[in-house]
Amino acid sequence: MNPDDYNHHGMLRLPLWFWTILILQARTWLIFILAGASRQEGNELLALFYPDQHAFWYGMLLGLPPALIFVLSGRRHLIPRVWQAGYWLLLAGMFVTFALQALGLWQTSGSLSIVDIILALLDAGALAYWLLSRRLRACFDEACRLAV
Repeated sequence: MNPDDYNHHGMLRLPLWFWTILILQARTWLIFILAGASRQEGNELLALFYPDQHAFWYGMLLGLPPALIFVLSGRRHLIPRVWQAGYWLLLAGMFVTFALQALGLWQTSGSLSIVDIILALLDAGALAYWLLSRRLRACFDEACRLAV
């Protein structure tokens, strides 16, 4: 790897797809924040994206690890063990999210929503990237540090 691939702490820079996946996985939190920012239309916005309140709370729960990893990413050099565990925590969350989406799509066999299908495909792509990207895996590996 190129020395420019490392930050000033000697750790690999996180790829752009990492940030995209975090946003995708924490989408319920983002919608919640947007709903809070638009005071009058907040309830309508939440009802539009989450007509089922259970789905909203599942999304909040499953979006918590990506939100925490986002916050911790700037301090990953200080807490390497927690950072390494974050890889597996996010992977488990992606599996659960994808499984819940597949179950939801299977149960609504007659009325499939294009948004649900697109989100399921995006989550499948994120999961595939997470599993197959050596660069992303190396960002979570403590042995892949540059001696500073």
